[in-house]
Amino acid sequence: MKNKGFVVALTIIITLLCIYYLSFTFVSRNVAKEATEYAKDSTGTVDFGRKQKYLDSLWTAPVYNLLGLEFTLKEVKQTELNFGLDLQGGMHVTLEVSPIEIIKTMAGNSTEPKFNEALKNAREAQRNSQDKFIDLFYAEYQKINPGVKLSSYFSNTANRGRIDYSSSDDEVLKVVGAEIDDAIDRTFTILRTRIDKFGVTQPNIQQLEGTNRIQVELPGVDNPERVRKLLQGVAKLEFFEVYEPNEFIEFYVQANDYLVEKEKAEKALEEGNNSKASELSAEPGDLEISDEPLTLDIDDDMDDDPALLEDDTSEPVSDGLGFDEDSSSDALALDSGTSAQDSLAQQEYSILLTGVDPNSGRLFFPGKDTAEINEIMRNPKIKAFFPPSLEFLWSVKPIGTSQAGEEIFELFPIRKGRNGNAPLEGDVITNANSDIAQDGRGYEINMQMNSRGAKVWKRLTAENIDRQIAIVLDNRVYSAPTVQNEIPGGRSAISGAFTLEESKDLANILKAGALPAPARIVEEAIVGSTLGDESIRQGITSILAGLVLVILFMVLYYNKGGLVADIALFINIFFILGILAQLNAALTLPGIAGIVLTIGMSIDANVLIFERIREELRAQKSLLNAIKLGYEKAFSSILDSNVTTFLTGVILYTFGSGPVKGFAVTLMIGIACSFFSAVFITRVIVEWMTRKNKEGGINFSTFISKNLLSDLNLNIIGKRKMAYIGSTILIIFGMSTIFLQNGLNLGVDFTGGRSFVVQFDEPVSVPDVRTNLSNSFDNASVEVKTYGSNNTIKITTGYLVDDESAEADEKVNASLMSGLDEYKDQNPKVLSSSKVGATIADDIKSTAQESVIFSLIVIFLYILIRFRKWQFGLGAIVALFHDVLVVLSMMSIMRLLGVAYEVDQVFIAAMLTIIGYSINDTVVVFDRVREYLQEHFKSNLAETLNLSINSTLNRTVMTSLTTLLVVLILFLFGGEALRGFSFALLIGILVGTYSSIFIATPIVVETSKKQLIADAKKAAK
Repeated sequence: MKNKGFVVALTIIITLLCIYYLSFTFVSRNVAKEATEYAKDSTGTVDFGRKQKYLDSLWTAPVYNLLGLEFTLKEVKQTELNFGLDLQGGMHVTLEVSPIEIIKTMAGNSTEPKFNEALKNAREAQRNSQDKFIDLFYAEYQKINPGVKLSSYFSNTANRGRIDYSSSDDEVLKVVGAEIDDAIDRTFTILRTRIDKFGVTQPNIQQLEGTNRIQVELPGVDNPERVRKLLQGVAKLEFFEVYEPNEFIEFYVQANDYLVEKEKAEKALEEGNNSKASELSAEPGDLEISDEPLTLDIDDDMDDDPALLEDDTSEPVSDGLGFDEDSSSDALALDSGTSAQDSLAQQEYSILLTGVDPNSGRLFFPGKDTAEINEIMRNPKIKAFFPPSLEFLWSVKPIGTSQAGEEIFELFPIRKGRNGNAPLEGDVITNANSDIAQDGRGYEINMQMNSRGAKVWKRLTAENIDRQIAIVLDNRVYSAPTVQNEIPGGRSAISGAFTLEESKDLANILKAGALPAPARIVEEAIVGSTLGDESIRQGITSILAGLVLVILFMVLYYNKGGLVADIALFINIFFILGILAQLNAALTLPGIAGIVLTIGMSIDANVLIFERIREELRAQKSLLNAIKLGYEKAFSSILDSNVTTFLTGVILYTFGSGPVKGFAVTLMIGIACSFFSAVFITRVIVEWMTRKNKEGGINFSTFISKNLLSDLNLNIIGKRKMAYIGSTILIIFGMSTIFLQNGLNLGVDFTGGRSFVVQFDEPVSVPDVRTNLSNSFDNASVEVKTYGSNNTIKITTGYLVDDESAEADEKVNASLMSGLDEYKDQNPKVLSSSKVGATIADDIKSTAQESVIFSLIVIFLYILIRFRKWQFGLGAIVALFHDVLVVLSMMSIMRLLGVAYEVDQVFIAAMLTIIGYSINDTVVVFDRVREYLQEHFKSNLAETLNLSINSTLNRTVMTSLTTLLVVLILFLFGGEALRGFSFALLIGILVGTYSSIFIATPIVVETSKKQLIADAKKAAK
């Protein structure tokens, strides 16, 4: 074997990388176990608040030392192998930014009937169209309002400078379309910030290309209602004055003294000194609070405070409001005399004083302390020390790092206006954009306000010259520029050496109040942690059982060769997990199914190689020569079969979403790893074993397999018409049952609706539950069936499917619990739920159809290129269509027999996998056909094709058998969530094996008898 050293070196490098990345997963799991143990009380109950506090304390602390390199818990969590929501619980949400609201706002909320009718019709048309909403709106507008220019609606003060009455429809559409795209970007920025604030570990938020949708995954959340409010709440943009340090510091010190005394009292109580505790437990009492500024002199003797910023991070962090602001000028110079508290440096510290910067008097805290500070500030007794108009708000992102390397956030003392409102809100901003700063240092943000806002802004800036004004969105401070002078006219610039990305984000934030773009949840899935734990258990069981069966089978059939294949299989699984960790991808339940499937399919390459080696040995070749020829002759088939399956994985990833993408990623990684391990790593091992012990070093047969299926001579081509008739009868019967049952059992992915998995303490009557829920859901469609265990049911309903509002969600949930009220003694518990809006359901259905059609086209083109005959491509495509129709027929027949498997996105993943598997089989047969037509030509074409099929039958049966074993294990132990998926694969593997033999090759015969014979004769000369 050439390049053996390269293969060994590459294997070592990949192994070390996998060990490196997977080590973070083990460290993370150990820290989580320690946190759980720390949070247990005397009864063994876990206090999750205490657990989270433990993890927060380690977030920026080193927890892993690897060869001298230290990693914090945050870095460990960012590098570990992630679990998908279906394995650890959590919430998956797809939000749609409403273009209707954007268009209405730009049109001045026009009440003109024809305009609003066009919007309504466009919304209906979008359900069955992939076109952009703005294009659908314009098409409907032209039908209803022909000859009337769009500018008649959009030419207003809000769009001044962009649209006027003379603007053409194309110009108007361009501006409106850009505003819709911009609104989606703004919404994405706002949601990303809200989610970061929410405190979820490893959240995932992404814009879906070519749509007005945003996809969010929040692992581990247990309060769906809070998430819905967080994601759908209207963004609130406000401008606040900021207290100067000398205006609030005395109140702050008094709060500190109270905390110190309270800690002393608690300590005294623990030591049994009750009288001392009583003496120390002072309360704020009737303390009079005034909003008048107070001055406190700060001593400079605080430089040893460990929480203070490094010198390089104590740079000015507030931005200049103007063109040449040096925001360091807002640092407060305080006298060194005594004060009401004598001196800040002489105070006994609680956590509050650790955050005071002695140079400016401003407040800075490590990220790990923010939760504790929030808890303190929420305490009514602490609030009593501060003026009612004062509220503390955090900076939206870190403003630097401490000497210990911890992220530092600023805590701003905000001055609220009358009734707790801001003096100015974001609805006055008409436009904001990013531009290069006039001084050439970075970027700045230019903003324009309406007339009302300009008037307030002029007064606000006049009153706050040389003071900060905070720009606050959703109670987080995005920027706190210092005002240089009064700003009239409502036009101003915020400068501060921003990067391009920062300036764009802040411009988007400023525009958020000017053009509201409500985000509606159109798809939602909630998985409880209990169901996630069960999924992990079932997935691991499937993998282990599948591994054991394949390992035993390979050794029993291929002797030491099988042992080598098993070693490659272990290496393959290890590589898959390691690469998933390197790519920061999530392991999902379908991903586990992908690993299980890869276990079966990865054996295929070894079976191809070993069968070739056995053929050469039967031809009396030496062992070393047989091994060499076996690997060389099998390479073409292995490459083609792996490429075609990999292509289906690419299509799955491109068109799929959520769990389907997880399956596709695992499948593609598995195919690449299995190709490398089977073709290269096994060859290194086999040749090493052979050279070490010469002819007795390795063998590829046992007494069971030595002559099994080796001398077959079945007349498959001659019996092809019988196969045609049998397949036709099955497909016609299956399609008839689909028609009789009004279609397949489509899941909510394709129909829209809501589904719930509910667990009871004891089994309940499914028909009775269905009747109760039908009444509760106003006689809307409802399906109830047992889900896995007999005390768990799955409820699917189309109730309020067209209503995607939050109110509809609440109404459906209330109706669900009302329908289950009769079973309250059985403690019904919703383990998971999902919602798919009607619009997104149509899109998912269209995407699924496109993915299947596109995969067939891609495979046809690949076969055409590789075999250079359209007849081979046609034979492959006919066989694949046959497989798809048979699987659909069997799904419908099973439903007729009372076993209803849902057709959903995961089922489509199964269908595309079947297509990949089937073409894998077909390519192997075609490859042998091509070889025999050129090297073993015989005058009778049917005899040549029969010989080709018979010679590959051993490999076909062995591969199908090993894959069937692991898929059967997946079907039996993989859990209810993958039952339909694994059933489709079972049927698909059987029918794929059948079609590659009885359909694909015979179709080549039917379409190319004369041409194949002529080409073969030329090749033989």
